Amino acid sequence: MIIEKVVGNVATDDIRTPHTERVFLASDELVKRIQRVKTDHGREIGIRLREPKDLQNGDILYCDEKNMIVISVLADDVLTITPESIGQMGDIAHQLGNRHLPAQFEGDEMIVQYDYLVEELLQQLNIPFRREERQVKKAFRHIGHSHD
Repeated sequence: MIIEKVVGNVATDDIRTPHTERVFLASDELVKRIQRVKTDHGREIGIRLREPKDLQNGDILYCDEKNMIVISVLADDVLTITPESIGQMGDIAHQLGNRHLPAQFEGDEMIVQYDYLVEELLQQLNIPFRREERQVKKAFRHIGHSHD
């Protein structure tokens, strides 16, 4: 089976079937448009997306009246940063931006992939954080640019 487009997402669409198979992906695999995966039921699937779109947790790859195949993202080792003020947020955002470290935001939390140097920086700046295994909704994407 070759999947060329995402049918929907379980978080936003009202699609339900009696049986669901899962494809477990690491967050860095969500950016791959072409890959071979296996469902939790052993079915091999080729993904070759026509559109340049990142996969997301809950994406429905296939659906018929009896079965659907859904993406589930594996938990990442992350630092969840919870600044206590706009000043702390600005400070850490500036520091992480200088390191070109991708971040995600959920509510008042900033989420970055675990890095011991960032952990030390947060401790030095006295900015509240916790290290945790957490399922992210989308891939951490590095944005390239130059300083020329």
